[in-house]
Amino acid sequence: MLVHIPQLIDQQQLDVIIPAITNASFVDGKLSAGISAQKVKQNSEIEQNSEVAQNLAKILIGNLYNNPSFRDAAFPLRIATPLFAKYEKGKYYGSHIDDPVMGGDSQKFRCDIAMTIFLSDPKNYEGGELCIQTQFGEQQCKFRAGDLVLYPASSLHKVNEVTSGTRIVGVSWVQSMIRNPAQREILYDLSQARDQLNDKSESSVTKTLVEHSFNNLVRMWSEI
Repeated sequence: MLVHIPQLIDQQQLDVIIPAITNASFVDGKLSAGISAQKVKQNSEIEQNSEVAQNLAKILIGNLYNNPSFRDAAFPLRIATPLFAKYEKGKYYGSHIDDPVMGGDSQKFRCDIAMTIFLSDPKNYEGGELCIQTQFGEQQCKFRAGDLVLYPASSLHKVNEVTSGTRIVGVSWVQSMIRNPAQREILYDLSQARDQLNDKSESSVTKTLVEHSFNNLVRMWSEI
């Protein structure tokens, strides 16, 4: 399931985030990649333990946990500390699959969902599309600054070469309470139906049944 969530980050926050990233020190993006991905990764990233990266990560993680659409789509049990990547002209990230398990020895987590937070205005760079292989073919993503896209971490994906300008993104991964992606999609659909029914003030048998089914499926499928 590929989910686009508009405006995870508002303009006021972008006005803080972009200057901080612009003035930050960057390192070779290969340092954060797995063995196979290192061979096809051409970008730079803010050093993850730096003060600026940690401050920016707090903003993003706070927005994620406070966003109902994200919670409904991801059922987050754990969110990895975001990385902040820069793709200048000529940079790209070739086709790869994210590692199934990430983190240090004492902080390992399963990667169920990958996400990209777009931080650059798409008018400010050419190329740089996030391309995700799905059962319906390749899906290309190039959204507005502040938007988020979620997709299965098991997906083959790449970032096309940037031909002009600079592409800046935040990336992270989620260990979901709902391990099975098909089950997550069912729950996401039910949550959308539930929310639409909740928008109607009157109570109904349909509303109660949807809520009942949703809650019991979460109880049945969740791994805490």
